[in-house]
Amino acid sequence: MDMRFLMKQAQTMQAKLQEAQKNLRAEGTAGGAMVKVTLNGSKELVDISIAKEAMDPEDPSMLEDLVKAAFKDASTKADEAMAKVTGGLTGGLNIPGLGF
Repeated sequence: MDMRFLMKQAQTMQAKLQEAQKNLRAEGTAGGAMVKVTLNGSKELVDISIAKEAMDPEDPSMLEDLVKAAFKDASTKADEAMAKVTGGLTGGLNIPGLGF
């Protein structure tokens, strides 16, 4: 087995996974889509949209809860999408050191 070949393959796979993380978009919603959160595959916030109706000055905790719920929804969807991407690239193997 050629270790240089294996290392090169691992680096190529890691680069593809990082690119997938960067380009993936997962949208989560809450409150009947009054709050929308979009994350990338690294779960970094890409976009947030809040409908005027979700903003109640008398109850700010409601909006806080909606944002958290939308973020959790987007996070779950990002995890599921990245699992599909990593499974496709790695053949379902969990390869230590790749961070996925």
